[in-house]
Amino acid sequence: MNRIIKKVAVLGSGVMGSRIACHFAGIGVQTLLLDIVPKELTAAETAKKLTLEHPAVRNRIANDALAAAVRSNPSPVYTKEVASRIKTGNFTDNMKDIAGYDWIMEVVVERLDIKQQVFAEVEKYRKPGTLITSNTSGIPIHLMAEGRSEDFKKHFCGSHFFNPPRYLRLLEIIPTPHTDEEVTRFLLHYGDLYLGKTTVLCKDTPAFIANRVGVYSVMSVFHLLDQLELTIDQVEALTGPLIGRPKSATFRTSDVVGIDTLVKVAKGIAANCPGDEQRSIFDIPVWLEKVVANNWLGDKTGQGFFKKTKGADGEREILTLNLATMEYGPRQKPKFASVEAAKAVDHLPTRLRMLMQGTDKAGEFFRKFHYGLFSYVSHRIPEISDELYRVDDAMMAGFGWEIGAFESWDVLGVEATVKKMKEAGYPVAAWVDEMLAAGMKTFYKVDNGKRLYYDSTTRQYLTLPGGEAFLVMKNFAGQTVWKNSACNVVHLGDDVLGLEWNTKMGTIGGEVLEGIQRGIGLAEESYKGLVIAGDGANFSAGANVGLIFMLAIDQDYDELDMAIRQFQQTMMRVRYSAVPVAVAPHGLTLGGACEMSLHADRVIPAAESYIGLVELGVGLIPGGGGSKEFALRAADEMHDGEPETITLKNRFFTVATAKVSTSAYEAFDLGYLKKDRDIVSINQGRRISEAKSAVIELYNDGYTMPVPRKDVKVLGRSALGALYSGIHSMWRGQYATDHDVVVAKKLAFVMCGGDLSEPAMVSEQYLLDLEREAFLSLCGEKKTLERIQSVLKGGKPVRN
Repeated sequence: MNRIIKKVAVLGSGVMGSRIACHFAGIGVQTLLLDIVPKELTAAETAKKLTLEHPAVRNRIANDALAAAVRSNPSPVYTKEVASRIKTGNFTDNMKDIAGYDWIMEVVVERLDIKQQVFAEVEKYRKPGTLITSNTSGIPIHLMAEGRSEDFKKHFCGSHFFNPPRYLRLLEIIPTPHTDEEVTRFLLHYGDLYLGKTTVLCKDTPAFIANRVGVYSVMSVFHLLDQLELTIDQVEALTGPLIGRPKSATFRTSDVVGIDTLVKVAKGIAANCPGDEQRSIFDIPVWLEKVVANNWLGDKTGQGFFKKTKGADGEREILTLNLATMEYGPRQKPKFASVEAAKAVDHLPTRLRMLMQGTDKAGEFFRKFHYGLFSYVSHRIPEISDELYRVDDAMMAGFGWEIGAFESWDVLGVEATVKKMKEAGYPVAAWVDEMLAAGMKTFYKVDNGKRLYYDSTTRQYLTLPGGEAFLVMKNFAGQTVWKNSACNVVHLGDDVLGLEWNTKMGTIGGEVLEGIQRGIGLAEESYKGLVIAGDGANFSAGANVGLIFMLAIDQDYDELDMAIRQFQQTMMRVRYSAVPVAVAPHGLTLGGACEMSLHADRVIPAAESYIGLVELGVGLIPGGGGSKEFALRAADEMHDGEPETITLKNRFFTVATAKVSTSAYEAFDLGYLKKDRDIVSINQGRRISEAKSAVIELYNDGYTMPVPRKDVKVLGRSALGALYSGIHSMWRGQYATDHDVVVAKKLAFVMCGGDLSEPAMVSEQYLLDLEREAFLSLCGEKKTLERIQSVLKGGKPVRN
């Protein structure tokens, strides 16, 4: 059956329902969002003399929920236009409309009786063969389908999104014994390819996979806090980015999720998993019971483990709860010798090994925490999943772990760690002992660029599903063609090279520029093309401003001029190479990284790519071809019959205000991406494979190196005056500082082609020269250096 999803109905418009609807609409699907009919009028409705029968009243709950979702931050939509694809209604009047929808998703309150009532109504109108799923986070899926028809049961399963649905990449698919296998396969495929999710097949067990392991992890930390007499601030320092977890660590995450929700899930697991060998971990500590009794439930009640307040100086202050006194006090920065030593290490695997060897209380915490976690996940196979990689996938995609539990175990050495675990009283599941006894020492391994996992059922290594669709640069480390201390050029197969670099925040300096030049050169010699991408949290925060700052402070303008020329030449090399070059960015793609994307033959960004030319924020203009490129694009985008300055103004103010796209989709509107060239990869994990396919396609189509442009129309003084006027208006409205005006005028000068008396055709090199001269002149500005210094110290650019 060729199942196509054109229209989706979401039943329930709460926080999850409204945002799930936004995500479906974001990928282009027509969406229906329904909720109950209000029983009472609001004061505003009464004042307007509306009745309970008025459509605006009957649809108010869904309408208000959608409006609140679109206004929320972070935004659940890729662009503002997405909301136009969502139609709202109510269960009473519009349930009949679901007959025309391909997928019906229930997202009502977490009560089995209410869900069953909704499904009874759904069955009255649903067409046979239509998908029907529930977004429940814990209610057994098979119980919800009791009493329903055979066709309903065949097409019903759980589809558990994580909040916020746009940003958290996990989608758990939970079939029942009655679910048709075709339905399960389809949802796993659709969630991956169209919704951009890491789709994980789960068994219908309490809390499924991510919440089972995630809540265990949180509760084990709570108990270790008591056992080792730690504070909340100390635990936050130990369980965040230091070990590859989100900045929200443990207690802040609990505040965001809702402490009552966490306690409810923990109690549910304890009650419904009598055979869990670590069931006592889910017992609620006395202090946690007090927090819930006080109604300190986190963000939803305004205070939880943390409380926001204003200090004597009026500045916002975050206070931490003292669990011994139940009083809030100033946050304390903890210090552990082992942590301070490990912080200097950027490489997570190396850092984890260091932390586990600590001889202080932090080291003891890390050992107890990891030993308990490893023991727990080993015993969950095959209870919650037959395959261990699904557990890691769920935790990375749903809880934001940088690496999964089994992968962490590999990093620390499985055999050596098992020995230490047993000595410390932490048992492992029998299958782990069997694996080691058979001479298999790791849960994962890489063979010829493909990642394999140990399968406890067949007792052998199997290839991870997805194969070529999910390329990971680090898996090709064994196929290195060239490298320096920052970069690695690898063979991705099919005669395509891949380039990645490992600098902090992906910053671009001399060695990275060398890597780009060498990567392109090697591809031109023997390969079809080059893919530039990376596996880190972000693609790149841009050029190494620290180097610029040092050269400017030393007033070494010859060296600075050479550095800028090298950057420009490298970006032009990306544009004018004999083979296709594709860039596959994700996350932050700023400054120089954005300029690289502007010059590529094809850009395959992840949907969650935040792209922008941000140089004006530090008192500079884009100096790696970005200013030139925006002038060129403005010229190409000028339309007959409209003032030539309109497009130029739009492109100018995008750069002048350092706008960063909130998604890859918005980057098209801002001019950073081209609709006739670039394609968004909704699933971040697929972008490198899709970029590789783009390189092969361009090569097979007979790729020919473009000819450098000498026909760029610039408008000179006629446009310069208009841009200067706009800059002055921004200054008068106090939207720009005196220094902003200086910088913006430099940018305007470049994008208009200089002080030309009339429009003219110029070359790209002409614009690059103007750009470089303006950039160098700004490096001598005191205010620019102050802004750069502020950024280097970890602050925001100084506005002066």
